[in-house]
Amino acid sequence: MGILNKVECIQLVQDKEDVIKFFTPLSSNETVLFEIPPQTADEALFCHRFQTDQLVVVRGSMVLVFLQNRYYDYILSTQHQLLLIKIPPGIPHALINFSSEPCLVLNAIIRHGTPHPKDYQPIKKPFPFDFERVKKLLENHVGK
Repeated sequence: MGILNKVECIQLVQDKEDVIKFFTPLSSNETVLFEIPPQTADEALFCHRFQTDQLVVVRGSMVLVFLQNRYYDYILSTQHQLLLIKIPPGIPHALINFSSEPCLVLNAIIRHGTPHPKDYQPIKKPFPFDFERVKKLLENHVGK
C-alpha cells in the first residue's frame, strides 16, 4: 500500500464495553507524547518529508491546521471523541490550543526513510490562519 497524499481522520472505537476501555494500538516506528500549552497557536508550519504523523488527543482539545492546494483546512480533535489524524509526508501543518488547559497529544510516527533536519524546521505560513473559523469549530463543539 502506498502513502496517501491527504490527511485522514479515523474514529477510534473501543474493543469492549467495560470499565476499562481498550483501543487497538497504532503501529509506528516511534511514539512520542507532547503537550500543547493553553492559549497557543503554532506561528509557522511543519512539513515532514520522510514521516507520517499519527496524532491522537489523549487530554484536552486541539485544532489541526493543514495546507493543501493553497487552502487551509481545520480539524478539531478532543479527548471525548478519540480521533486518529494521519498526516502523510509533504503536508504542511500546525497545531492550535485555544482552551485554558494544556492538550496532551500522542504521535505514533511512521518513518519513510531517514529523517532530514529540515523536517523539524518550521516554514513560514503563506497567509494567516483563519482564527474565526477555529473559534467557530470550538464553539460548535461546546457541550457535545
